[in-house]
Amino acid sequence: MLKINGENVDAAGKTLVQYLAEAGYNQVRIAVERNGEIVPKAKYGETVLAEGDCVEVVNFVGGG
Repeated sequence: MLKINGENVDAAGKTLVQYLAEAGYNQVRIAVERNGEIVPKAKYGETVLAEGDCVEVVNFVGGG
């Protein structure tokens, strides 16, 4: 198990791209932090989630 946005999730072994697609995130309007480090969008496909990871996914919302 790992934590994503404070919730326990069984996503170990999946790439960040796989998890984000399955969870329905629009990858254009998000930022991802994994274990205290921002993950560059270019690395989403090669970043494999592991047991014990702590991930935060932040959605950007426009407004005015």
